[in-house]
Amino acid sequence: MTPPRPPDRQQKRQTLRRHGTLNPHPEAGSHPLFHNSDFFDSDDLLQVKYEMLRQVHGDKGSISESAQAFGFSRPSFYQAQAAFQQNGVFGLLPHKRGPQGGHKLTTEVMEFVAEQRSADSSLTPEQLAEAIQKRFRIQVHPRSIQRRLLRQKKQR
Repeated sequence: MTPPRPPDRQQKRQTLRRHGTLNPHPEAGSHPLFHNSDFFDSDDLLQVKYEMLRQVHGDKGSISESAQAFGFSRPSFYQAQAAFQQNGVFGLLPHKRGPQGGHKLTTEVMEFVAEQRSADSSLTPEQLAEAIQKRFRIQVHPRSIQRRLLRQKKQR
């Protein structure tokens, strides 16, 4: 039986980056599990977080020492722990930061957009953004309006 080929490191890093699980600071961790191993990969953020939690809960390691050895702070450990307890391994996946979706496009703003479009169906997203700016004093990107209108159209 031939031994398995070592993984293509560059390809794996690209895949991890694409899925948002590339560890931004793999060098920060110093845990021996990740030294010269084909299985344990310090570039894999999900694996690093899981192993950090496993060391504390399975091996009864110190939270401070484990967090440091895996390249995290204590608050990051507690965040990972809470996310894991709530959602299992999926909780360890990174989430997008900041507002999700068009948070400025409230129901009230979208009702205004609908009124404007019913009065004049030829209004462009740029013109709608201007009208929103005048009425609500908020800046909305025309593309955000366009995406929301497309989403509403698909839901019908």
